[in-house]
Formats: sequence, C-alpha cells, structure tokens
Amino acid sequence: MELKEYKKLVDQIDYHMDRYYNQNEPEISDYEYDQLMQQLKAAEAEHPEWVTPDSPTQKIGGVAMREAGVKVTHDVPMLSIEDVFNKEDVTAWVDKVKAVHPDAKFSVEAKIDGLSMTLRYERDSQDKLKLKLAETRGDGLIGEDVTENALVIPDVNKYLDLPYDSLQLRGEVYMSHEDFDRYNEEQELAGGKLAANPRNLAAGTLRQLDANITKKRGLKMFVFNVQQGPEELTESHCGGMDILSAHNVPTVFHRLCTTADEIIAVIDEIGEKREEFPFDIDGAVVKIDQVAYRGDFSTSSKYSSGHIAYKYPPEEKETKLLDIELSVGRTGRVTPTAIFEPIRLCGTSVSRATLHNQDFIDDLDVGIGDTIVVYKSGEIIPKVKEVKHDKRPAGVATFKIPNVCPVCGGPVSRDADTADMKCSNPSCPAQLERHIINFVSRDAMDIKGFGEVYIIDLVRRGYIKDIADIFTLKDKREELIEEGIIGKEKNTDKLLATIEAAKGNDAYRLFTGFGISNVGKAAAKALLGQFKDIKVIMNLTEEELVQVNDIGDISAKSIYNYLHDSVNIDIINRLEAEGLNMKEQEKEGASDKFAGLTFVITGTLPTMGRKEAQELIELNGGKCAGSVSKKTNYLVAGEAAGSKLDKANSLGVNVISEEDLLKMVNE
Repeated sequence: MELKEYKKLVDQIDYHMDRYYNQNEPEISDYEYDQLMQQLKAAEAEHPEWVTPDSPTQKIGGVAMREAGVKVTHDVPMLSIEDVFNKEDVTAWVDKVKAVHPDAKFSVEAKIDGLSMTLRYERDSQDKLKLKLAETRGDGLIGEDVTENALVIPDVNKYLDLPYDSLQLRGEVYMSHEDFDRYNEEQELAGGKLAANPRNLAAGTLRQLDANITKKRGLKMFVFNVQQGPEELTESHCGGMDILSAHNVPTVFHRLCTTADEIIAVIDEIGEKREEFPFDIDGAVVKIDQVAYRGDFSTSSKYSSGHIAYKYPPEEKETKLLDIELSVGRTGRVTPTAIFEPIRLCGTSVSRATLHNQDFIDDLDVGIGDTIVVYKSGEIIPKVKEVKHDKRPAGVATFKIPNVCPVCGGPVSRDADTADMKCSNPSCPAQLERHIINFVSRDAMDIKGFGEVYIIDLVRRGYIKDIADIFTLKDKREELIEEGIIGKEKNTDKLLATIEAAKGNDAYRLFTGFGISNVGKAAAKALLGQFKDIKVIMNLTEEELVQVNDIGDISAKSIYNYLHDSVNIDIINRLEAEGLNMKEQEKEGASDKFAGLTFVITGTLPTMGRKEAQELIELNGGKCAGSVSKKTNYLVAGEAAGSKLDKANSLGVNVISEEDLLKMVNE
C-alpha cells in the first residue's frame, strides 16, 4: 500500500468511527468495519513510521489520547478584544466608525465566559471538509493542539457540509451551568476538590490528556468568527454566521444593528437574558459587520481590529439572611459568616459570604432575617454589598458577636487597635484544630488524606495536643484501628505512611506549618533560602531577621517571639527527634537567575499549570506574588489573562509568555 492509499483508508475509517461512536448512526456492518481495520493494521505493521497518535488503531471508542504541549503557530493571530465599561464609550466608538464608513453595520453578540479555540478544516481524500486541527489561543500567536479533545465536543463538527477547500472558524468553548453543577456534585461525593467556576473547569477540561475525561465532563462551543474562508462568509459577518448556522454549526447569539441606539438596546437585551442563558457571559461584543472595514479601526497589536467588548457591572442579587455562623480560627479570631437563601451568581450557586468583623456588621447594620444584596467580587468571591432596610421584618436588630467563644465557652474580647474579636482561652480546641489543619495543608506540610474530620476527632479525643503529636500517632496504631477514628487497618496504615513520608519534606514547609503570625510560605522560603537551617534561624536576633527579603518588623518580632517561647522550643526539638527535616536541601537544577525578581502568573499557560510555573520560578531564585504591583518585575500571561494583564500594562510591568519564561531559565 502506498502512503496516499493509507491516508485515504485512515480518512475512511475515521468517518465510520464518527458515525458509529459519536452519531450512533453506522453506515456499514461491524464485519465491513473490521475488514477496514485489518487492512489498516497490516499497512502500519509494514510501515510503522506512518503511525500517528490520531490513527484509528491508536483510539479507544473513537477517542485518542492527546499529546501534551504540542504547540501550534496560528495562521491568523487569536487576539483579545478591547474592553469598555460604559455605554457612552460604546456610542463614541460607533460614532467614530460611522464618521469613516457611514454605511457601517454592526453585529452585537453575547460574550461567553469560556476560552477561545480555532478549528481548521481541510478537504480530505474522501472529498469531505474535515476537521484537521483544533488549537487553543495560548498567547495569541502560538497555541496548543487540542484536536483529540475538540472531537469529543458535540458542538464541534468533524465534517462540514460546505463546498470549500478549507475553512478556519474561531469560537468559544464553555461549560454549561448544568455540567458544572454535575461535576461539583460528583467531586463532593468523592471527597475531591470542587471547581471554582465554569470557565476555569472548561479550560482544564479542554487540556486533559485523556479525551475520555473531556467527553465525560461535557463541553460545548459556539463559533463567533470566520478566521479564514471564502468571500460569502467574510463579506458580512452576520451573513457568514447565518450560513454556518444553516449548516449545523452552532453560532453565538448575534444581532445585526445599524445605529448606536439599536446596539445599546441589544446590549441591554443580552444583559436582561443573562439569567436565562445556560452558560456564563461576561459582556457583549460589538463588531463591525463589514469585515473589510475592520482594519481601519485597530487600537494596538494586542486587540482585534473593529471590535469592542462592553463589560456588564458585577452581577448582584437580593436574598434573605437566614443565620450568622461563628467560627474560630487558629489564632482565636472569631469570624462571622452570613448564611443566606441560595442564589446563583456568575454561574455558581452561593449561600455563604463572610461578614468579616463587628465593625463591618455595624456599618451595614445587618441582622438575621434582613434582605441583603450579594455580589461576586472579581467574579469569584461572594460579598455582602448592602442591607435593604426598607424590607426589614419587625423585631430584627443589628447582630452582635457574643463575648463567649462558640467552641469552648471561654471569654471573647476585642483586640486593641483592631476590629478582631478573639477567644482568649489558650486551650480552645478550635484554635488547635485550625492550627493542625493549617499544618497539614497543601501550602505547609501537604499531608494528603489527613482530612479535617480526622483532625477534629483526634484533637477532641486527646491524641493530638500539638503539631509534634502528629508524628507519634504511629505509636498508637492499634488504638486508632480499634476505635476506627481513621478507618480500618488499611486506611490507618495508609495515613500513617503518608505522615512518615512527610518527615522528608522541604524545611520551608515545616516552618510554614508552624503557623507563626504574619509569616506565610513566601517568608518561610526566604528564610530557609538564606539560612538553610531552622536551628540557625532560632538563634537570629530581630535585627538579623529584618534583613531578610519579605520579612518586616512585625513579622520579625512574631518569628523571634515564637522561636523563643519555651513551649514552641520543646515542640521543635520533639519534631527534630522524630526525624523531620530541619535543613533546606539544594535542589537539582536550582539557580539564582531570578534572584530579587518578583513574578505574577495569570491566565492558562500553553503547557504548564500555574503551580508548575511557580515552582520553576522559585527553583531559580525568584518570588511569585498573587497580584500585580509596582514591585512586580514580570507578568507571565497565558490565555484569558484578564485584569492582571491590564494592570501590568498600566504600570509598565514586563509581560512575558511561557515561552519567554523558559528562554530566561535556559539562557
């Protein structure tokens, strides 16, 4: 068999696999299909160099494993759209376009909160317009090949019934509210981590290596642009969308408008339908309908010409405050949390929001039974905005945090010069429980499987009185199994083995786990990076501690006081006796290339997760921060970088891609 015949056979089998596995409408018998597969296997046995990951012989159930990190250079750059935040700016932009092209028309579309993907179609040997490549946006110029995953998205057509030799379509991949809720329900039942919002889950799902996982979770897609195609699709944008829609291509909600008033009316209509859409939107896009006119209205190399995106104000809703729950943290701080009737904001159901402290409660004048207005800050964290006092029921009064600890019954008083209310009982079990939970958490000792339920039970039964007791639980194995605190023998031994393995963790993790006030992971890394040994740090003065990057006067005092307390000294000595690592080891590949530099990571990177990128930066002596400021040296920006990218540009911070970061490491 020649290569040309082989490729024709691959296309033929691909077509029948799609009919069988994805459309449930097979056109040939199983026997005929098996005969085709036998021919293919024989050809590949003779020519193994022809075999690729997307060959039908490499797929299970019509789905192939995706190769990680395969980069694709876009034929047409996948740029962002410039945002505007008030309708006056929309009108001004329309007037500017009309001044140059009085006959200009506009498409107004829902801006779905997902991630962009381009689909490249080419006519194959079966004379069918077939999907050849699906690519993520990446940095706008280079993306990632996600073809195998795109093929399991029901809205992505493997074949298009259109008379063109090639076609490139760009659209938005998203997750519906229903699929998002289903995923989180399954995760909750399995004890897994819940997803923060549909957009993040969609991004992670599209980049899964196993397309079966992508298929199971469920993604959808709307096409919103023709990247490359014939004139009949690109002369009028709306006309092109309508042709695609008529040929079974799901297209975004779009409306053709002529005047600024019509555009504003459709923007308002989309905003009013926000509740009805089964997916999240984060704005409305206004595009010049005549594609040829768009090049006359470019703003920068970052943004698509002839487009603007109107961003709606943060979503907010009224609900009834049912209760105020009080919790006690590891420092003894009492935190009030509003419990309200569930509402849906930005694609997720919310029923809780912090009320911070008594001052916040007093300023809002909030009481149990009030009608409150809740919104999402940064589309992620729910917050209480205001109280509708005109709807206050009779008898409702401003809530007051009691002066008795809700956990131990000890005295609660207000800290001097702060708004914090704290339990002053040093034996309060809630403080110890939170301290242990912090100690085993991912940012500290990262003892996986040591859940909150186990910790609370072990503390309340007296097995754990401080962090050092965690590492003596092995001596009480038989008791733990007999009482079933962790479970049967298998589960108990599994957790005890994980605890034992944690003794070899990096010393900075142990220091972070001490839970010293005002000292987090960054400060712990800075200390151990410089002095290498916890025992050495114990002998430093406050003045010496302040000289360390990331350690200020308050932090230095907290560290000094903690390390000179007799109880804490005893705990540290017991930890050392149990064999915990007190010294920071030099890591393979470590360097000081990024010493003194601060990075912020945002968006979805083409091949690395944020944690992986952070570890790479820190391995080379750099520091990672969570927000952009004047002290930021570099912003590492991936797809959907958002507000951090805007802030970096406004402050003149260097913006780099994942590829730039890797070049800096390898220089």
